[in-house]
Amino acid sequence: MASGLDSPATTISSDSPSEPQAKGSTSARSGPVENLLRRTVRVLLPLPLADAYDYSVPDGLEVGAGHFVIVPLGKRETVGVVWGEGSGEVALEKLRDIAHVLPALPMADPLRRFVDWVSAYTLAPPGAVLRMAMSVPSALEAPKTEIVYRAAPLTDDGAAGDAALKLTAARRRVLEQLKDGPALPAAELAHIAGVGTSVIKTMASIGLLEGVVRTMRRSFAQPDGKQQGPALSPEQAVAAQGLVDKVLAHAFSATLLDGVPGAGKTEVYFEAIAAALASGRQVLVLLPEIALTAQWLKRFEDRFGALPAPWHSGLTSLERRETWRAIAEGRVGVVVGARSALFLPFSTLGLIVVDEEHDGSFKQDEGVAYNARDMAVVRARLVSAPIVLASATPSLESVVNVASGRYGALHLPARHGSQDLAKLLAVDLRRDPPARGRWLSPPVVEAMKKTLSNGEQTLLFLNRRGYAPLTLCRACGHGIECPQCSAWLVEHRFRRTLICHHCGHTEPPAHACKYCGAVDQFVACGPGVERLAEEALELFPEARLELFTSDSLMNRDEASAAIDRMVGGEIDILIGTQMAAKGHHFPNLTLVAVVDADLGLNGGDLRAAERTFQLLYQVAGRAGREDRPGQALVQTHVPEHPVMQALVSGDRDRFVAAELTDRQAAGMPPYGRLASLIISGPDPAAVDNVCAALARRAPHKDGVTVLGPSTAPLALLRGRHRRRFLLKTSRDIAVQPLLHAWLEKIGLPGSVRLQIDVDPYSFL
Repeated sequence: MASGLDSPATTISSDSPSEPQAKGSTSARSGPVENLLRRTVRVLLPLPLADAYDYSVPDGLEVGAGHFVIVPLGKRETVGVVWGEGSGEVALEKLRDIAHVLPALPMADPLRRFVDWVSAYTLAPPGAVLRMAMSVPSALEAPKTEIVYRAAPLTDDGAAGDAALKLTAARRRVLEQLKDGPALPAAELAHIAGVGTSVIKTMASIGLLEGVVRTMRRSFAQPDGKQQGPALSPEQAVAAQGLVDKVLAHAFSATLLDGVPGAGKTEVYFEAIAAALASGRQVLVLLPEIALTAQWLKRFEDRFGALPAPWHSGLTSLERRETWRAIAEGRVGVVVGARSALFLPFSTLGLIVVDEEHDGSFKQDEGVAYNARDMAVVRARLVSAPIVLASATPSLESVVNVASGRYGALHLPARHGSQDLAKLLAVDLRRDPPARGRWLSPPVVEAMKKTLSNGEQTLLFLNRRGYAPLTLCRACGHGIECPQCSAWLVEHRFRRTLICHHCGHTEPPAHACKYCGAVDQFVACGPGVERLAEEALELFPEARLELFTSDSLMNRDEASAAIDRMVGGEIDILIGTQMAAKGHHFPNLTLVAVVDADLGLNGGDLRAAERTFQLLYQVAGRAGREDRPGQALVQTHVPEHPVMQALVSGDRDRFVAAELTDRQAAGMPPYGRLASLIISGPDPAAVDNVCAALARRAPHKDGVTVLGPSTAPLALLRGRHRRRFLLKTSRDIAVQPLLHAWLEKIGLPGSVRLQIDVDPYSFL
């Protein structure tokens, strides 16, 4: 992972608001003498602005760094964060006052420094990064309050004054409920005492009860770090103790936890979580897929006696507000979430765990482009906490960081217990092709028959959603394209719709070709998981079959229910995309068949071989995780490919070494640096004009190469035409200063956007 920069963040954006003046806004509210005594502060706004703005602090207003404040901006008011003392670059009489301070806990210094670091590294406006750390604006407001009632204090004779003479049976029941219990709202107290709310109010008015204002807060169950965990193997125990020692040191460290599928990595880092909880620290666990959390949550609850607080897009606005506040106040011990959880306001963060650290979904490509795995390392360093990166197939970046001594490493080379890894075989589709119109080869079909007859389960893996990736007209050969993207519409036959997987455009299946007018001449080309399910049902009509994709499982609860059915033996054949490839433990799953292993090798992507190996190795690891041996069959047209050879031989380290040698020879990451520029707009001529200006100012120096401009592989996306530049440097040259100098004098038309992606993962 690259280091940070000392230079300030810079970006080029035509979407930045034009309302503020430099370093502040006009309209003075005080006289010249008063202004000389006024204190000023910089306030960073959650907008795509390049810097904070100066505001004056009214007399008597207590405000400090990190406070959330309301400030005027043009003709409106907006929320911001005090980022420090004023710059002094704007005359005091031109500054406007802070309106007021919000009643939220101030943003802690480590989180503010993290915002600055991410901005400097990604070259995103600091306000755009701040917006991710202020993702729940309603949490900044004062929490709601309610009146709860408790018994009034007793006098010396044991009664609540003269009111004791007025105790009816109903009033006695109310007092009995409050005798040993907490204060309660009127409606709840009336319900459990079997009286009307008027009785409660009357008792309060005559002095039998007293009302107390209570802040309404959601309570969160607290995982118990002192609860005993399961027995660990000797190898697990050594690794776990190594992580516990890191936690107890209360210092930054980065450790790669490298273990084969089924080695028990989760139980090992659970011990580190227990140590952090026992020492009163908070823990953040980042997971790549919402489906992955379903089984993970159950294991966590079994281990710690309570669930962690989840953080993902499926939460309601109320859940997000309450969780955000509780994290800031230290009332949540463990958070498990997607990459956005990295920007939550932890008060005592003592450990970060990134599970499946190699997963590409940790990279955000739109908006602020960042890799949550790498930024998690930065956040851990800023709070002096350890971070654990867990994976069965570590990223090449992490492997190199271990080799260079920047990260430590702990290894779990064998599965927990006596289970062996599944035997993996390549099925050469040139020698054993499927029947015409089919996608499962004879060896796979025979293996499925045997598995079903033994009462065991099969996973068919195909990383392609829908029924077919392409629909062609037999008469003229035209395919059905997305009107907003340079991509084919994917048929989802079970939903009777065509969908663009890039922009979400949908339309019903067509009957007539718009190019030639032919009717009912469309044919589906290629398989998706739905088509595979259709074939499997024809071959095995008695089998219980289910899809495991983001289309068939719409939320966490549905994914959890599907996992429970699989674990409970209610499914014979599971057909899934990459959602089924990682982290799941299915005791009776003994056969995994990869239908199209060559799918990820196409396209010339820098990481194509690495990602394909990681994905197929992970999915093969789902088989044979209990006492029954497992088998993985990989259908391929190129069994001689290094990825396929490495999978069959099981020699992961040799593949990694060969891949690193190729990367080093080419000067590619992790031995070089990359940054992408993506220029887009609705008018291709305007986009090309900007590209021409960029090409004229491209940097030229030793160790620096600029490729482009070129039409992006995904040339049209959501109605915007796209071009790309790729900046490549040697490892000792930081790309940020080069980009800053290159872009600072480039003007953009209002319709053209320029996005910077440092350390790109996608090249579409």
